[in-house]
Amino acid sequence: MTSYHMSAEEFRANGHALIDWIARYMENVEQYPVMSTVEPGAIRKKLPGTAPEQPEAFKALLEDLDKVVMPGVTHWQSPNWFAYFPANSSPPAVLGELAAAGLAVQGMLWSTSPAATEIESAVLDWLVDLMALPQSWKMSGPGGGVIQMSASDSTHTALVVARERQDVPVDRLVVYASTQAHSSIQKGARVAGYKHVRLVDVDKNFALNPT
Repeated sequence: MTSYHMSAEEFRANGHALIDWIARYMENVEQYPVMSTVEPGAIRKKLPGTAPEQPEAFKALLEDLDKVVMPGVTHWQSPNWFAYFPANSSPPAVLGELAAAGLAVQGMLWSTSPAATEIESAVLDWLVDLMALPQSWKMSGPGGGVIQMSASDSTHTALVVARERQDVPVDRLVVYASTQAHSSIQKGARVAGYKHVRLVDVDKNFALNPT
């Protein structure tokens, strides 16, 4: 009977091959056109119409990265990239993701992985000091927090917290934001139940100009 389990030795060999592939990409990322030039549906056409019944060799998967995936990639880590958000990864970050994926823990509670909870709380306390925030915001005080998955999640969480801190019906609360604010502000407000969002004009320096 064929075994589809990847042995430790195979994992090491394949892992080295993938790290080499990523390293080559990082070394050459600026040579790629920043935006993908494929037409809509081009990547889908390269995929099987049904799920494969048999696995591919790992070498073939790496070839698929080059032939199938890369033509449809927008290169966010390119030094020529200036859209949306700034470059959001680095070699140390990739290795950190690899370590986290290898451990594959669930950190929703202290008991499910004490290290996850305590490292997170320590990092947040460091940020309190680095940003000169009130000491009461630390885990040892009445404050504390959790690292959110994205800026959009953080915005929504802040809006929910603000809603719950006010003993006022939500339909009487108003969210004020810049006309240049990210769309997650208005979306987060709607999801949180706010009925009123006011967008404030900005001046030539993009500072709020309520006059």
